[in-house]
Formats: sequence, C-alpha cells, structure tokens
Amino acid sequence: MYFVGIDLGGTNIASGLVSSDGGTIICKDSVPTQKERPYQEIIKDMAMLTSEVIKKSGVSMDEIKSIGIGSPGTPDCKNGIIVYNNNLNFRNVPIRKEMQEYLDLPVFVDNDANCAALAESVAGAAKGTKCSVTITLGTGIGSGIIIDGKAYSGFNYAGAEIGHTVIEMDGEQCTCGRKGCWETYAAATALIRQTKKAAEQNPDSIINKLVDGDMYKVDAKTAFDAAKLGDKTGKMVVERYIRYIAEGIINVINIFMPEVLVIGGGVCKEGDYLLDPLKDIVKKGVYSQEGLPQTQIKTAQMGNAAGIVGAAMLGM
Repeated sequence: MYFVGIDLGGTNIASGLVSSDGGTIICKDSVPTQKERPYQEIIKDMAMLTSEVIKKSGVSMDEIKSIGIGSPGTPDCKNGIIVYNNNLNFRNVPIRKEMQEYLDLPVFVDNDANCAALAESVAGAAKGTKCSVTITLGTGIGSGIIIDGKAYSGFNYAGAEIGHTVIEMDGEQCTCGRKGCWETYAAATALIRQTKKAAEQNPDSIINKLVDGDMYKVDAKTAFDAAKLGDKTGKMVVERYIRYIAEGIINVINIFMPEVLVIGGGVCKEGDYLLDPLKDIVKKGVYSQEGLPQTQIKTAQMGNAAGIVGAAMLGM
C-alpha cells in the first residue's frame, strides 16, 4: 500500500507518494501556492498535483490508502477543516470535503509541525522512540509533541504551541499578542534581529564587514560566522542566542521528559558549534538528575521530506 502526503505551505504545495514503510518517497512534485487566491483554487491545485504525482509514479489508485495534508495553523482533525491559517488567510476551510471532490480517498489533516514531528519519530532522528518532541527554529518556532507514537495537540487540536510559552515576562513583543514568548528570542528571525542590533551597537565588529555594512544582508549564519573568526560581538550574540534556545528546551524537557528532543531549521547546520554548548547548558538545567536516563538532543534528519512523509503518516 501507498500513502499520499501533501505539505501545504505559503510559498509552495508539495505532494509525494510514500511507501508503507513510512520513510521512502516514491515520487514527488510541487507547484507554487499563490496564496492570494481563493482556497477553492488552491485545493484544486493540490488535487491536480497529487493526481499527476500518482500518474508519474506508475502506482494504481487501488494501491493508495489515503491522503494526508499538513498545513500551518489550527486544524480540526476530526472534521477535516482548517480552522485558522494566517499564512493563507484560511478560515474554517473544509479541506477534506473539497479534496474528495477530486480524489475519492480518505483525507486526513493536521498541523504541519505535528507532521514533521511524526516523520522524525518514525523515520528520522527520533526513530524507535514512543515519546519525542520536535522543534523547528525558523520564522517562528514550530513544535510537535509525539506521545505513544501519536501527535498530541490537546482536546481542540490547538495545543503544542511551545514557541508561545513565555521565558521573559514583559519581554519582546510577540506576534501572538503576548510579550516574552520563546520564539521572540530563539527563532531564526530573533537571531537575525539580535545580530543586527549588536552590529549597530558595535561598528568595529566583523559582523559589519561580513555584510559590507548592509544590515539587509544579515542572516542566521552571520553571527556564527563572525564568532568563528574570533569576533567578540559575534561570540556574544551566539552565546546569548544558544542560552535562549536552552532555556526553552529545559522547560520542554521538564514538562514532557521525551526520549529524544529533535531540533530542526537552518540554524542547525552549525552542527556541534551550536549543539555542544547547548547540550551543556541543558544538562545543568534540567530538573531530572540523580543518575536517571536523560533526554537526547539531536538535529532533525528528514529535512524537506518531513512535511510530505509526516502528512502521509496521518493515514497509516
């Protein structure tokens, strides 16, 4: 049997056919989302793309068990509705019903971060575990919690928003309306903001040279690059940023005590330069000590395949 996974993003729609082992994408393709369009047109493109992927794969429709859709925002998993998706301006969109107008298959829906967490738990960094948490450091902080092999998101499917737990009361303003949320300090966009501020306050920093004085060129790598060159300001930014990540992770571990905590996002390309000091801080900060087994911190393995694979797993 095969399963379809659809990763619905604000920029692209990706669809793939996944084998029953849960880790192999047989065939995949993508099209631009063009998010300014009505949801009916977007869903039609999802269906047409999926039909084309199935056709190219050579797999018959009888061999396909279900379609899974991972979308940003808040889903109603039971009824197959996207209740709220700010990126696409979706409000109470009956995505299951619309998809089944084109493809006569069971359709499952969930949050894209939950899908990524499922993929990592079955085929990625947390493979073989029953309890894991996956966080993605990007524009915000995406998070997915896996308990006994299933994504947990509360009674109304709106839970697991770990990025919106506060680590500093009355701190930085968050897009959610609160202040001091973890993602305002530890997301990749937060690192960029922190790097720019430090560069402006320290004009002699190598950071300024790396971007030719153009703050628009600052990205999530800039501070790390400067730190590796021995720049004092770069080191200060990186050390503080890692501390911000660690504070949130310590909270997550103290609450859920997962076997594995997976970190994804482009910043993880820094490898041990990020992970070694992060693990040291977390090890000293977690409540559970006294010789007990400890949560392993690993970088995500599924990459861009996580959305498709995790969405496909919704029907497994």
